[in-house]
Amino acid sequence: MKKLLTIAFGVFAMLNSLSVTAQDYFVGGDISVLQSYEDLGVDYYDQQGAKIDDVLKYMKSEQVGWNAMRVRLFVNPQRKNPDGSTDAQVCQDLDYVVRLCQRIKEEGFALMLDFHYSDTWADPSNQWTPADWLGLSDEQLQTKLYDYTKDCLQQLVEADAAPDFIQTGNEISYGMLWGKYNQKTYYCNWSDNKNWPRFIGLLQHAVKACREVCPEAKVILHTERAGQVNALLAICEKLSAVDYDIIGLSYYPFWHGALATLGRTLSQLESQYPDKEVQIVETAYYYQWQPTSGITDFSKTWAVSPEGQAAFARSLIAELKQHDNVNGLYWWFPEENGNGPASKVLTNWVNRGLWDNSTHRALPGLYVLKEFLNRPGTGISMMRDDRHDDRHWYNLQGMQLDSRPQRHGLFINNGKKYVVR
Repeated sequence: MKKLLTIAFGVFAMLNSLSVTAQDYFVGGDISVLQSYEDLGVDYYDQQGAKIDDVLKYMKSEQVGWNAMRVRLFVNPQRKNPDGSTDAQVCQDLDYVVRLCQRIKEEGFALMLDFHYSDTWADPSNQWTPADWLGLSDEQLQTKLYDYTKDCLQQLVEADAAPDFIQTGNEISYGMLWGKYNQKTYYCNWSDNKNWPRFIGLLQHAVKACREVCPEAKVILHTERAGQVNALLAICEKLSAVDYDIIGLSYYPFWHGALATLGRTLSQLESQYPDKEVQIVETAYYYQWQPTSGITDFSKTWAVSPEGQAAFARSLIAELKQHDNVNGLYWWFPEENGNGPASKVLTNWVNRGLWDNSTHRALPGLYVLKEFLNRPGTGISMMRDDRHDDRHWYNLQGMQLDSRPQRHGLFINNGKKYVVR
């Protein structure tokens, strides 16, 4: 018989009713460039060609149905990259982020703040220490990271833009704050222990600031190893001493493999980390001009077209709904929007956004993502906080089970949460 570990389910005791509905799931996008586009006067249109006066309001509308947004934050953003190239997308300093996040919260979205802890892009190949932080000892860097995180969050709280989710680092599969550009002094490899104690100490200080300033926010550790489950599990094991709530994943099929691969990864996480929620914090698919090298071609599964992009979104949502531990889905750079004034933001089109770069019209995929929120009704919404005599078992999507759960996962019974191992 599987072992049941009871965890006090105090959150429900504070609610007027126990409700697992679409409000417990989050769908949206990383719209970090939207403010730049709007400042330049770039026009957005819906699928029929009607002009959109306020993009955020439109994304919150019934037509689109999003309820969450993600915004990245650089320490001292440098549009001129260390390799000499220029990238106008690297513009999200704290002032920019506060202004955009205020609008996001005013419209009623849940907000995810993505700390890059760098002056430029942070990802598995780039985790460069901010220029102003170079030369600090490990102990000084821990203090700097704590102070910086705390200050940024305090300013957001004071601006009525407190995040609901906080990423302490972006795609940190190999650690972060490696040192100078092109010097991977503090690179972390999951096959050995070198540099991991330092990395864990940095994360612990960042999380400490999050818990102090935004105690209700959930902390996300973000990796892009969605296609390499063994590596992902090794990372999670090494970071077990870090206090966090959600495993954040990037999943792009052309880099990370088929949906079946993602499905196996999610099942493994559900089995081995049943107490952790999972969110797909980045995903996207091409609607035109897919590269011819450096990626895996899935065009026979989903055509490289607006319709194919929408079909990918539907397929992804169908897979995610099979996993009780997944409660978030975010499209990366949905606001990408063409030429004209927009060329000051993006000189080379990415062609994975949800607006057509040529026509500025919304693509069908924009309207598909809200399907992630569609969940079956459940008797759990009828349970009162003062009643603890419902002996049925429920999964975290609120679906009543026929019997006691026989697989790994997180379940609800009689007003309590149980981890089944």
